[in-house]
Amino acid sequence: MSEQMRIMRSKELPKELRDRIVARHRSGQGYKRISAALKVPKSTVASIILKWKKFGTTRTLPRPGRPAKLSNRGRRALVREVKKNPKITVAELQRCRREMGESSTKSTITAALHQSGLYGRVARRKPLLSERHMKACIEFAKKHMKDSQTMRNKILWSDETKIELFGVNSKRYVWRKPGTAHHLPNTVPTVKHGGGSIMLWGCFSAAGTGRLVAIEGKMNAAKYRDILEENLFQSAQDLRLGRRFTFQQDNDPKHTAKITKEWLRNNSVTVLDWPSQSPDLNPIEHLWGDLKMAVHQRSPSNLTELERICKEEWQRIPKSRCEKLVASFPRRLMAVLAQKGASTQY
Repeated sequence: MSEQMRIMRSKELPKELRDRIVARHRSGQGYKRISAALKVPKSTVASIILKWKKFGTTRTLPRPGRPAKLSNRGRRALVREVKKNPKITVAELQRCRREMGESSTKSTITAALHQSGLYGRVARRKPLLSERHMKACIEFAKKHMKDSQTMRNKILWSDETKIELFGVNSKRYVWRKPGTAHHLPNTVPTVKHGGGSIMLWGCFSAAGTGRLVAIEGKMNAAKYRDILEENLFQSAQDLRLGRRFTFQQDNDPKHTAKITKEWLRNNSVTVLDWPSQSPDLNPIEHLWGDLKMAVHQRSPSNLTELERICKEEWQRIPKSRCEKLVASFPRRLMAVLAQKGASTQY
């Protein structure tokens, strides 16, 4: 018998003593009297009698498994560390345990965190928000909460994205509880993207996808204006939005440049006043995700093939998907208000 098992067994009362405790209980003696007579703590007396009532025996029952390697105190210390720094790694937690004089394996640490409802997940990439950004998002959400679905169906949503030929950007894991992916400590701040295998401009409405354009060279205000001139009204016409549609774009410097504003004004385009750093509100972000997944499943081998596949898959996105995303806009606004302008689950 191992030293550990010998110590564990020494803490148990002999079966003969347990039987005497039960016998005295059955004769009508109370816990306090039994404790004093047999010199056994009253809590132990109560525990033995409760076990006898539940299982009908005083013998030692088979245990469910080996004793826990980590104490409750140690588990609470791990949870505190993870809540303080969700991006801490298991190796760093293991080092912290050693510094505290307790050694634990990585699997023990992981199991303890799982028991506390914490799981390793990829950190969501979210824009870095200032107080000004969050205030603007709240004001925007309040202003447009009561817009009718008919008005939302007349919006032409737009954005640019990059699609890489091979793979996606690296991932960062965090410890978090279910439903907390969008909480600030569990996200990786990002800034506006630049570069990439190919850059695309696209638009869509509740009626379906509009034009998708590959951007050649460096994007600037003049090139953006040309893209609008060649594709904006044609997309609106293809989607049967009429002339009185609303155009949505973010606050990228190219979108707010003087020549862009002049073109939009000269062509009587109604532009949705959009808050900065708010991709959570734009349903086209989910279409980009759909597109990238579909494209990479086809494994393009060069940039020419990548562009062709992107345009094919963009056209294949069903109208029902577009309708569903536009219909989600009120929920996105409510989520912004619930988060007080911070990042949401979208």
